[in-house]
Amino acid sequence: MRNYFPVLSIAGSDPSGGAGIQADLKTISAIGCYGMTAITALTAQNTAGVRSIMAVTPQSIADQIDMVMTDIPPLAVKTGMLCNAEVAAAVADRMEMYRPQNLVIDPVMVSTSGSALLDDSGVEILTTRLFPLATIVTPNQREAFALTGSDDPELQAHTLSEMGCRNILIKGGDTADTDFKTDILYLNHCREAIELRADAVDTINTHGTGCTLSSAIASYLALGYDLKAAVRQAKLYVTRALEAGAFVTTGKGHGPVNHFFAPRRLKNYNPDRHADNR
Repeated sequence: MRNYFPVLSIAGSDPSGGAGIQADLKTISAIGCYGMTAITALTAQNTAGVRSIMAVTPQSIADQIDMVMTDIPPLAVKTGMLCNAEVAAAVADRMEMYRPQNLVIDPVMVSTSGSALLDDSGVEILTTRLFPLATIVTPNQREAFALTGSDDPELQAHTLSEMGCRNILIKGGDTADTDFKTDILYLNHCREAIELRADAVDTINTHGTGCTLSSAIASYLALGYDLKAAVRQAKLYVTRALEAGAFVTTGKGHGPVNHFFAPRRLKNYNPDRHADNR
């Protein structure tokens, strides 16, 4: 018997399909992994903004994670929108229990349209309990500033490292630079810094890019890539998805990227032989 490469997304639902659970499933599938979900919140949103958020009960979130973990153990887990302290605590409880080998934390705090997606008490749970468990944390510059009070990437990284983050990707996609978008990857508690640069894509279709990037990193980690290679591949995937969807109108605001610009078939491997399926 052979196995798929299972990846679990713990995040909120976006009914317009561009961000959250929906973007994660599209990304995981397009890269060739088997997507699974634990839904933390039901949002009413579209490409123009967020109308309302309803958190899922902590017990339901815990049950969802239990049912996945005890039946189809994921090779990687990513977390996205956690909504409030109760939700964040439920997720932290389960991550502390199961200790996934690869845990990608996207500290979703503000939507592309500017709506707050995590309260202050939830941020405390995120930083004190989940950050120390993470393989990598992926804040954008606004999130990094909110978490650290600094707008200097190096200071941001050192502050996040002091919070327990082993590896940090500070995303530069929301900068005003029109030529390049530069992310900085800090590895091993900031002992190594790597600049990752990509051509800027002229488009308003950026809804869900953070969700897409973090789920892509989780997918490549599940496939066996080391962290540095997983981040590089994920950034390339997002850039190409932006390019492929740049001139397609979807909705009245920030449309989605084209997740399926070059989809891979669902990959599988022989667990006894640890076959390389990259």
